[in-house]
Amino acid sequence: MKKGLLIVFSGPSGVGKGTIIKELMNDENLNLVYSISMTTRAPREGEVDGVNYFFVSKERFNEAIYNDELLEHACFVDNFYGTPKAYVEKMRNEGKNVLLEIETVGAKQVMNHYEDDKGCVSVFIVPPSIEELESRIRGRKTESEEVIKKRIFKATQELRETYRYQHVVCNDNIENAVMKVKDIINKSMEDYDEEC
Repeated sequence: MKKGLLIVFSGPSGVGKGTIIKELMNDENLNLVYSISMTTRAPREGEVDGVNYFFVSKERFNEAIYNDELLEHACFVDNFYGTPKAYVEKMRNEGKNVLLEIETVGAKQVMNHYEDDKGCVSVFIVPPSIEELESRIRGRKTESEEVIKKRIFKATQELRETYRYQHVVCNDNIENAVMKVKDIINKSMEDYDEEC
């Protein structure tokens, strides 16, 4: 059995990553599983613990760091996020392609960790412009003005990190962006032949 890919998927808040991921997950040919991150932030409306994230206290998160249970971890807009190691490797060894949606600091840690692994594929989603990104974030109506400003500032910093990624895809049109990401994953699956 072929070992699965690890797909590092990043992009600023509001760029449409969630919509793209939903479309990717619906394509059975991609054999994807979503890597569930651990976070200290509160759940948003409709989010489910153990499905969208593992929602934990700061104390539990610190324990996971101390016990070396996380592949990466970072602080983003006053909350902590991290990727449980065991889950990622278990899924890859079962032949699943693991989609890991993380911000740039965590992505850098993961890409460094998997530097020699040809099965690690990195994709960064960019908006057509910062103005369009701000419009999308405001359109969600889920954050305060202070948080929106933090997200826009963070986005400008994250966009400077695109050079670290193997692939950069502009989400100017959701169908085109999904098609481009699917092509990247399919090509990577063809090229990767490590056995479990």
